[in-house]
Amino acid sequence: MIGERAVQRMASARGFLKVAPHVVPALDRAVHRLTRGKVLLSAQMLPGVILTSTGAKSGLQRRTPLACMPEEDGGWLLVGSNYGRTEHPAWTHNLLAHPDAEVNWKGTDIPVRARLLETEERAAVWKRLLAFWPPYATYQERVERELRVFRLTRRPS
Repeated sequence: MIGERAVQRMASARGFLKVAPHVVPALDRAVHRLTRGKVLLSAQMLPGVILTSTGAKSGLQRRTPLACMPEEDGGWLLVGSNYGRTEHPAWTHNLLAHPDAEVNWKGTDIPVRARLLETEERAAVWKRLLAFWPPYATYQERVERELRVFRLTRRPS
């Protein structure tokens, strides 16, 4: 079995970062659909959710597999790293425009509200995120934009 450090090095490698944005989400969506929400391939490296958000421009429902950091209170942190690419990922624009969304967590659909973390709150959470998944530092170093960090909290159905 591949060790945690080896996986983190691979996740920071330039070659992986060129291929992963095209391959990983497609595989995640396919396997998640085939297993009826029970398996998310990328969750073998990191915990993950399928985020269902409303398109900022289209208004259509968009399903995006994402790594997440679960919080003790039952919420999640999401980082808009986009694998260290120059632009913010589309799902972050969607959450800014429509913060009410849904996550599929371990096969269960949960309504959530997203909030962009800024300034001191973001800085405090960022330290925890780097301890949780060190490659976020590599992604941040490769871009001039600040990676967006969202806190998802459960909301009533």
